[in-house]
Amino acid sequence: MTSADSEDRRAHPCVVVIFGASGDLTRRKLIPALYNLARHDLLPEHFAVLGFARREWAVEEFRASMRASVEDYAKDAFEPERWEWLASRIFYQRGDFSTGADYAVLASRLEELDAELGTSSNYLFYLATAPRFFGTVVEKLGEVQLCCDTRNATRRVIVEKPFGHDMESARALNRELREYLDETQIYRIDHYLGKETVQNLLVFRFSNGIFEPIWNSRYVDHVQITVAETLGVEGRGGYYDRAGALRDMVPNHIFQLISLVAMEPPISFDAEAVRDEQSKALRAIQPMSEEDVLTKTVRGQYGAGEVSGRALPDYRAEAKVEPDSKTETYVAMRLEVDNWRWKGVPFYLRVGKAMPRRVTEITVQFKSPPFVLFRDTTLEGLTPNQLVINVQPDEGITLHFGAKIPGAKMRIGSVDMDFKYEEHFGREPATGYERLLYDAVVGDQTLFQRADMVEVGWSVVAPVLDIWEALPARDFPNYGAGTWGPEDAERLIRRDGRAWRSVAGDDAGAAD
Repeated sequence: MTSADSEDRRAHPCVVVIFGASGDLTRRKLIPALYNLARHDLLPEHFAVLGFARREWAVEEFRASMRASVEDYAKDAFEPERWEWLASRIFYQRGDFSTGADYAVLASRLEELDAELGTSSNYLFYLATAPRFFGTVVEKLGEVQLCCDTRNATRRVIVEKPFGHDMESARALNRELREYLDETQIYRIDHYLGKETVQNLLVFRFSNGIFEPIWNSRYVDHVQITVAETLGVEGRGGYYDRAGALRDMVPNHIFQLISLVAMEPPISFDAEAVRDEQSKALRAIQPMSEEDVLTKTVRGQYGAGEVSGRALPDYRAEAKVEPDSKTETYVAMRLEVDNWRWKGVPFYLRVGKAMPRRVTEITVQFKSPPFVLFRDTTLEGLTPNQLVINVQPDEGITLHFGAKIPGAKMRIGSVDMDFKYEEHFGREPATGYERLLYDAVVGDQTLFQRADMVEVGWSVVAPVLDIWEALPARDFPNYGAGTWGPEDAERLIRRDGRAWRSVAGDDAGAAD
C-alpha cells in the first residue's frame, strides 16, 4: 500500500460492522489489521467499528480485549496514540444472528454513529461467523433495509470462506446472497490474496518483458504448487473432519494461485478485467473423468510422528475426529489447463498437514535446453531453470539457473538469484488482511472471488469428491507426521519423469 495508492483510492467515511466479533478471527486478524491501517493513515477520519456478537460485553470491555489482541498480533511496536484514535471509534452491540429485533437495534445504532462520527451511512459488513449464518445474516440485514446501496451511501458485505461445502451448496449460497445484494456488493475474501507475493504475481508477470514471452507451453515444462503446514488440526477437528484438505484448500486458495499463474493479460487492472481472465483460466482446467480421479489424484491422512521435535498424534486421535475417519489431510493432483497458452503443461499441486516444513510456494520449471553442447562436460550441475515464488513464510522470488564454476575445466553449477521482500523493502507489519480490508473499504474487488469463480472451482473438484466418497480410502493413515506425504504422491509425479521440488530447511511455524 503506497502513498500514491492511498491518494488514488481514497477511503471514504464508513462503519465496519463485524458479525462474530467475539471470535478468534476478529481478535487475531481483523482488529490488528485495522490498527495497522490506522498506523499508516489509511483509514478515513470519519470511521467506526461496531462489533456484533452474542456475548454480553460492555463497550469498554470489548475495547480492552481488542487492545490486548493488537498488542499480541499486530506484529509491530504498540503505539498508544494510534490505538487511542482507533479505540475511540470501536463500539459493541450484543445480538443474535437469527433474531430480527436485534437487527432493528443495529440499524438504529448505525444511524447514531452516522450522526456522531459523520460516517455517511456507508457500511461494510464483515461476516466473521460460522458459514451456516452467512445467508441468515444477509437476509436479516435485507429485512431492515441495510443491504441497499443508495446514490449517496454504499453497503458492502465481506464473506469468509468456506464458500459452500460442494457445488450445490456454493450455488445455493450465491443465490441467497444475490436475493439481497448485487454482485458488486459481495466481497468473498481469501486471505492468501493478501500476501504481498501473491499480489506481486500480476506485477511480476505483466510489467517485466523478460518473463511474459516465455510464460507458455513452448518454454515451461510444468508448474508445481505446494502448500504445506507443520500443524495438525489444532482444535479444529469438528470442522476439519467434515471438510478435509480438498474442500478446505483446493477450490479456493489453490485455484486462486493457479488462476494468477495461468491467466491471460487483462486489458487493465480494473477488478472485472482481472477477474474475467482469472475465470477464463479456471474454466480451462480439464474436467476429470472417473479414471482421471483414480490415476491423477492422491489422498492421505497423517499418522503419529514428530515435526521439528514436537510429537503429533494420529489424526484420528485428535479431538472431535472420528476414530475411523476417512477424511484426508493431504491431497496431490495433476491438472491441465487446456488452452492455447498452457496445452500440454501439467500443473501439479500438493497440500497437506503435519508436513516437515511450513511453506507455500509456486514453482515454474522451464524446459531443459539441448545438452549436445555440453556432451563432453559433467552434467550433474546442469539442472532445469526454475522460478520459485515463495508465498510464505519468507515472501520473495528465486530464480535457479546454471553458471560455470571458476577454473580451468568446464564445470557447471546451479546458482540462485534471490529477492526477498523483507531484505529489499523492509518488513511491513501485517496480518495478511490489511490490503483486503483496505480494498473493501475503498470498493476495489480485484482480490476478491466472484460468484462464477467460486462455482467453477467447485465444479473442478466435484468428480474427485464423488469418487472419494464412493470409494473410501482403505489405507489411512498412510503417511507419518513430519514426512512429505504418502508414497503415492511421489509415484504420481514420477510417472511423468518429474519430481517434487525439494523444500530445504525446517520451519515449525504456525499455519496462516
